[in-house]
Amino acid sequence: MKTSLGIWALGPMVTRFVPGGYQPEHAGESTAEKVHRAVSGLGELMDDYEFHYPQELSETNLDEVRDALDGHGIYAIATGTHLNPRFGKGGLSSPDDAVRADALAEAIAAADFAGAIGAQMILWPGVEGYNYPFQTPYGEAWARFVDGVGEVAARCAEHGRLLFLEHKNSEPAMKILMRNVGMTLHVIHTLRARGITNVKVNMDWQHLLMNGESLGEYAAMLAAVDLLGHQHANSGWGTFDDDNMVGATAFMETLELALELRRADYGARGERLGFDLYPYTEDAVAAVARSVHQWNFIWEVSGRIDDAALREAQQAKDAVRAYELVYAALGA
Repeated sequence: MKTSLGIWALGPMVTRFVPGGYQPEHAGESTAEKVHRAVSGLGELMDDYEFHYPQELSETNLDEVRDALDGHGIYAIATGTHLNPRFGKGGLSSPDDAVRADALAEAIAAADFAGAIGAQMILWPGVEGYNYPFQTPYGEAWARFVDGVGEVAARCAEHGRLLFLEHKNSEPAMKILMRNVGMTLHVIHTLRARGITNVKVNMDWQHLLMNGESLGEYAAMLAAVDLLGHQHANSGWGTFDDDNMVGATAFMETLELALELRRADYGARGERLGFDLYPYTEDAVAAVARSVHQWNFIWEVSGRIDDAALREAQQAKDAVRAYELVYAALGA
């Protein structure tokens, strides 16, 4: 399975408590410099890279970044709406027509850019939501949001590209509209009813863990209806978007996910394992490399599980037997 990395993992690691970041020495780096640092340190551990448009990658620095990529590709372009203070109270869902028009224009430009360079597109609507009860006209906000996503998806389709929707329950909006898998499927099925069929799900693992959503179950469910589009690999404690190293926590959930990805033959059609990490106080290149190595171990273990015997145990809902097989694969 090929890999990709969100270049945001190589930044200064800014938080609201440390606005300059825990790694301020990287604050002034250009995207090309971050890419060079990543490529030099990771080499063939990473196949391709992902960028926010227009903040990290755009028409103005494309050639410079491609040089720094040194033969690696650009797998996905993500919308950067959440990085623009103009959209602090919503972009595609904004009740302000001028603000919404600007957000939609930026997202359409991202779709055109992705199409021009042969990349897929990720839409993570972190600012599309609200912070207080009574703040938002819910029906109108949802209608504007779904219509906007539809326009972006239609533009992606013109370029023969997919649009991956990524949900999260909160941050930066305290209540993001599309905050769980069910709401994501609502958007997708609404668009399918309009004839827009190039929209799939990007599973950010920590976003699911924050919701108490099962990684393996949701991967299997989405794969069954051909909606498993992309993965953003990470881990965390389950209460915040930690974006910690893969396998650092939620180990069993990650191992079960690996098994379900095998069952779905994920990667055979070009899907990637994208790494979405935010190594606040750790060396970024080392944290990414450690994530790749730990994932490779988890993936190898998942391949050692006797799947026929496990399926038999699952048919009997026999958890004891299932764990006997899992621990046997781990070497017990």
